Amino acid sequence: MPYLFALQAIMTPHRFSVASLFVLLLCVATVYSAILPRQASSAKSSSSRISSSKASSASKASSSSKALSSSRVSSSSRVSSSSKVSSSKVSSKVSSSSKASASKITSASISNPRTGSTTSASSSVSGAYSIPQKEAAPSKRADAITSKRNNFQYGPPVAGGPAFPNGTLGNTLVSNDISSLQAETNKQQSASSSDTASANADISKYNGLKTLNDYTLLYDDEWTATLSQGPIRGILTNYTQDLLFSMERLSFSPYQIRRLNSSKDKLNFQVDDKIAKNITGMTLQQLFTSGRLFYSDYRDQAKLKTTTNGARYSAAVDAYFYINQTSGNFLPLAIRTNQGGSLVYTPADTRDDWLLAKIMYNVCDLWFAQWEHLARTHEVVQIVYMAAIRTLSDTHPVKALLDRLMYQVFAIQPLAASILFAQGGAVDISFPYAYDAAQDYSTGYYFNRSGAFQSNYFLTDLKNRGLINSTTGPALKNFPFYEDASVIYSAMRVFMTSFVGSYYSADSVVLADKEIQAWVKECNGAAKVIDFPAAIAKKDTLVDVLTHMAHLSSTAHHTVNTNELISASATLPFHPHSLYQPAPKQKRSVSNLTTYLPPFEKAQEQIQINALFSRNYLAGTNRTLSHMFDDATMLQKMNANTKTAAATFKSAMDSFSSKIKGRKFDSKGLSQGMPFVWQALDPNVMPFGVTV
Repeated sequence: MPYLFALQAIMTPHRFSVASLFVLLLCVATVYSAILPRQASSAKSSSSRISSSKASSASKASSSSKALSSSRVSSSSRVSSSSKVSSSKVSSKVSSSSKASASKITSASISNPRTGSTTSASSSVSGAYSIPQKEAAPSKRADAITSKRNNFQYGPPVAGGPAFPNGTLGNTLVSNDISSLQAETNKQQSASSSDTASANADISKYNGLKTLNDYTLLYDDEWTATLSQGPIRGILTNYTQDLLFSMERLSFSPYQIRRLNSSKDKLNFQVDDKIAKNITGMTLQQLFTSGRLFYSDYRDQAKLKTTTNGARYSAAVDAYFYINQTSGNFLPLAIRTNQGGSLVYTPADTRDDWLLAKIMYNVCDLWFAQWEHLARTHEVVQIVYMAAIRTLSDTHPVKALLDRLMYQVFAIQPLAASILFAQGGAVDISFPYAYDAAQDYSTGYYFNRSGAFQSNYFLTDLKNRGLINSTTGPALKNFPFYEDASVIYSAMRVFMTSFVGSYYSADSVVLADKEIQAWVKECNGAAKVIDFPAAIAKKDTLVDVLTHMAHLSSTAHHTVNTNELISASATLPFHPHSLYQPAPKQKRSVSNLTTYLPPFEKAQEQIQINALFSRNYLAGTNRTLSHMFDDATMLQKMNANTKTAAATFKSAMDSFSSKIKGRKFDSKGLSQGMPFVWQALDPNVMPFGVTV
């Protein structure tokens, strides 16, 4: 797409620093807006068709992504000079933006730019929202939908995954979202710049990062503008504990672990019976048949193209975890490397070998979490919402609700393409695999697992992986992700049930809603949404769909991204983006673990990248999850029951926020059964919407 060519022209001549990521973030909207007329004109003459089968789409995903990346590079020389932004002009923009961002964000300063009509940038819906059966002017309403369909089209993917908006209206909405995100991130850009300067000025205090403890000093009274209270309690002091490592899989990285079922699964590697019994009291087979064995698999990463920009490595591990028969704790049993050497590590190994094995696991897990979540959350809600724009009237209450939930949704893929998946971008300078491999990896997950709509319903997914309501083995004693997310999910479902019930008195009314039925047809047709319901003929089905959209755009996303990176899941020394030596080919060969960790410049680079995603400054504003449905512009056109439901949701979230804020370690040094205090899903801290 043309705006990506323009961005590539800025980036290609030189490898940009992490600080430049913020510069690019601020100039994206300017560049994009400059080429909108050209793109809109091009869209009218181009075909917006997508291939007719999901299987065909899946098989073409990787090649399409590569072609797009190649196209960006080869076309950069063709971008007109007017589309380019000079470094001096960008610096000036950053400077002025930083000054503007100094003012505190208040609830009055934040509004959803897409609340109301999407027919044009300036028009607005008058009167109350209504379903089509209640429409006083049905012909006018139908004509408006037709106009939207003509001007909002399915374009080629951006940053992989499904189709991306095209057409005059599509381009306008993308531009609006980028501008909104740009304005909102000015404050973080200013904070990160200040933190970076301070951290680099204090280089002497890190002792040359000669020990693991030296890495914790990187956060000692540092990065305070971005993270005023520092990383979460326990994450820098208890990282050598096996319980911390294993419980990370049940809190801020819960999407890969699954329970093995001996009736249908197999053991992918063996652990010596004597070793397993000494660690767990049971053999591997006994753990397997008793339903106590869990598995996590990152072997697919061994097939990825490795980076050519520096010496960085991974290990493509797979691993076993288990429920201890005495304590009931969820603990690690074994980690196998599948790059470098093929070694099986257990807690019976030397301290350094076992700690390195856990670090190697975290490298793989962090790669998975960041690129899989793009497919699981951003891309799924994006394509479902695109289908809604093309089929639902702007006066439809479901469309209005989706407008609210999809805040800034179209800004993310362009930023991923230009800042993450580009040469010289975040992946290229910090991760073990090539920048285009990250896009291909994410796209592969979208088409083969994470893009499935119904299969990834919150409770369905956890049940399918044996994490809740398992038919075999004991229940997990503690499952913090489920414990917190289920409170929010339940409150969302209560709101959606009230909302749907207030507009649809019976299932027959849902079935008679021609726009809802057109949305279903569009999702299963032109949009090619994977695993979308074949029919929405009941109120409960519509509630399911809307609750899932709310879940994906909030709790599902913010568990693994946003504030979590700099505060927990990417903290050093335990969670590096990459290894800085190849995985060992034999045990007892590690003389100093720090040689596998990033040197100072790369460590600071990692923290800077993670800071880019932080949105802690939104805490306490109306951009938080508590205010998900609390939008005055939207609610004034909703019915009384929906207004009441929105107030009920906010009250429930405020109460839950107080509970999360009050968490501390118990007498055993644990919180939710973990040696760290997890507060990522605080509704008055995390944003609503799939923000970066």
